[in-house]
Amino acid sequence: MNTPPLPKWIKKALKRKKLAESLKEALYSRNLYTVCEEARCPNIGECFSQKVATFLIMGNICTRNCKFCAINKGIPKEIDETEPIRIAKEIKKLNLNYVVITSPTRDDLEDGGAGFFEKTVKAIKKLNKGIKVEVLIPDFKGNLDSLKKVLSSNIDVLGHNIETVPRLYPKVRLGAIYERSLKILEEASQNSRLLTKSGFMVGLGEEKREVIELLKELKRVGCKIVTIGQYFPPSLKHLPVKRYLSYEEFKELERIAFEIGFDYVASGPLVRSSYKSATIFYFVKGKTKS
Repeated sequence: MNTPPLPKWIKKALKRKKLAESLKEALYSRNLYTVCEEARCPNIGECFSQKVATFLIMGNICTRNCKFCAINKGIPKEIDETEPIRIAKEIKKLNLNYVVITSPTRDDLEDGGAGFFEKTVKAIKKLNKGIKVEVLIPDFKGNLDSLKKVLSSNIDVLGHNIETVPRLYPKVRLGAIYERSLKILEEASQNSRLLTKSGFMVGLGEEKREVIELLKELKRVGCKIVTIGQYFPPSLKHLPVKRYLSYEEFKELERIAFEIGFDYVASGPLVRSSYKSATIFYFVKGKTKS
């Protein structure tokens, strides 16, 4: 199948702004990773220039081989136990008040890395008073005890991406199970203090009715925030894009999601799960108080 040409309006939007080199160099010099770089996020220029980044803990190698993701696959290195405090110190130095923490999938670890999420969040909170921490977690193979470790760390937002419609899971999300991901979100949503969040891509061959059903399922399990973005193949080795949705189609999905009952919906070609996370958090928190 021939890949459809990139629309001109998306080409223009994808032009990266000059990176904030001081931030990039500071992170690399301290052996800290960002998912922004590793996953080749199209918003990297904008976010780095505003000193906003999503920290990638436990290395930059994933134990799974999803066909849409640019993060390296293979056998991960041993965990660096100094990483939580180094990240906490870097956040303090950058004077951030909102951070996102994520990781590659670490199926090689007994708890999937949940304990390390817990250590990292606690180190950040201890050193940075008043900071808000959002985590974007893998599925921990459905281990709810692992999820409880993360939930006990006093996080403010729990994100877990559903990524695509269930029919496409065998092709898109190797090693993942749709129902398992829904269960993670459902369990996290039992904590009324937390905001739960999920995101998915379009353009992989899903049908509109499947997207609507996916949105209904996410709302059913208690998800409060949803992000919808266009799939862009990171390389020729990855899954090809089937279709580029128009701006109007993204706005239509946004309208439908709001009608289904989400507290916040971000829908657009360059939307990613961590994009403008702080803005979304404060908007939803303000909305729930009113």
